[in-house]
Amino acid sequence: MGNVLRLAIAQALAGANSTVIYATGAVVGNMLAPSKALATLPISIFVVGMAACTLPAGAIAHRHGRRAAFLAGTGCGVLTGLLATLAVVRASFWLFCVAMFLGGVYAAVVLSFRFAAADGVAPERRPRALSAVMAGGVLAGIIGPQLVTHTMNLWPPYLFAATFLAQAAVAAVSAFVLLGVRLPMPTAEEMSGGRPIGSIVRQPRFVTAVICGVVSYLLMNFLMTAAPLAMHLCGLPQEDANLGLQWHVIAMYAPSFFTGRLIARLGAPRVVAAGLVLIAASAVVGLAGVDVAHFWLTLILLGVGWNFGFVGASALVLECQRPEERTRVQSLNDFLVFGTMAAGSFFSGSLLASHGWDVVLWVSFFPLAAAVAALAYVAASRPDRRTGRA
Repeated sequence: MGNVLRLAIAQALAGANSTVIYATGAVVGNMLAPSKALATLPISIFVVGMAACTLPAGAIAHRHGRRAAFLAGTGCGVLTGLLATLAVVRASFWLFCVAMFLGGVYAAVVLSFRFAAADGVAPERRPRALSAVMAGGVLAGIIGPQLVTHTMNLWPPYLFAATFLAQAAVAAVSAFVLLGVRLPMPTAEEMSGGRPIGSIVRQPRFVTAVICGVVSYLLMNFLMTAAPLAMHLCGLPQEDANLGLQWHVIAMYAPSFFTGRLIARLGAPRVVAAGLVLIAASAVVGLAGVDVAHFWLTLILLGVGWNFGFVGASALVLECQRPEERTRVQSLNDFLVFGTMAAGSFFSGSLLASHGWDVVLWVSFFPLAAAVAALAYVAASRPDRRTGRA
């Protein structure tokens, strides 16, 4: 079994971790939090875990190889489920937040699978390898919500306690899959580090890649964090929220079967631009109504837009690095993406509680405008390296 296939399977299993957290985090937070304004804090803490882990995970990969970082992250995934179960049983909000932090550590390591797949192939095949691993998330979109639906009431009166136990078991299975991944250890040249980080981050293409990756992930998390709780507050059943989240996650990853080909054919900037347009369309649909169909279509458009925006931005990052710089550049990119996303996640919960779902949607247009401006600047100042066109 090749590395790309193993990483895609691990992505499918590990992606269920994030799906379970997004489906349940705000609802459990609403049950356990000392104040309803803190209901989405566990999901924000999850994103903080993602941001906090990226640079240490990159350092582990830089020194000891990517597989060591993968297995350490997967161990955190198992702990996430066990501690979350204990938190629900003991009605401990703060223990639940600790579990969500570890879940974020796991999620950040999982997202580095895409770069690991790209490392082992020829440069012209990197966008396809990257998107092939991301396509494993389609199964995550099925596994996670179904895990919630079929286990959330198995341990009465502790809603979701059995769900988190099941999530820990899925993370353990993912660890066994990752044991078979064979990746080269860092060479002496790679450990030397390459160019100073300052010269790397001053590249206009890198700045644009980071901005577009930040905006794509920020808005996906910003709206997805609020949507399940908004549905709950609108009186819609949890099962509808689970199903909407399922289709959202499928929409996030299903385009990966062809996103790599689109990037190779059209160039990463055009694919990113299409993603930003779709994210804007998702906000427009959300503003049109608050019934189940509007929430579901908002989440589906948001998922496809995230895929084009984030995978395209990741492909741009690959164009900005030398082989010896890859772990540093990739972990720095993810740190910037997840760090900004953490701030957006905190803001999403408080904004929803104080001003409602419509204001959350309206606010999303401001970062979209910034990303479009960054893309326009690069298109005007530097031709596409592959095609020679802007």
